[in-house]
Amino acid sequence: MAFPRADLVVRTGWLTDQQLLDAIAIGQFTPGPVFTTATFIGYVLAGVPGAVLATVGIFLPAFVLVALSNPLIPRIRQSSWAGPLLDGVNVASLGLMAAVTWQLARAALVDWLTVVIGLVSAVLLIRFRVNSVWLVVGGGVLGLVYQWVVRGG
Repeated sequence: MAFPRADLVVRTGWLTDQQLLDAIAIGQFTPGPVFTTATFIGYVLAGVPGAVLATVGIFLPAFVLVALSNPLIPRIRQSSWAGPLLDGVNVASLGLMAAVTWQLARAALVDWLTVVIGLVSAVLLIRFRVNSVWLVVGGGVLGLVYQWVVRGG
């Protein structure tokens, strides 16, 4: 989510961090999280036409790139200079993901309950490999119960 956050939140201001987090949460709740997230963001920005355009825009370049690069990747991976280049790209991508995770966590972890839900979810995901759908549903239910019981609705 590094690129959507950089473009849609930081550079253009079209979305807030919270809207991007909502899009990610909705994406995790449904099959095809990237598809759903892109469609949701497109809808927030421009309604149904934006949703359609975002959906096509998220998939078409990837399909074209995979079709063109698939025969070349094994040869590129064996190259003495291009193989390490791909390794560097992978590590840099991991760094971008870590940075965006940190930034979005700062926007999402706003009180003790969200911190607890986040930590428990991380343990359940990493240690027990619980499906992310159940984590999102569980977090939503806990948030609702907290709102109704502790805050009085």
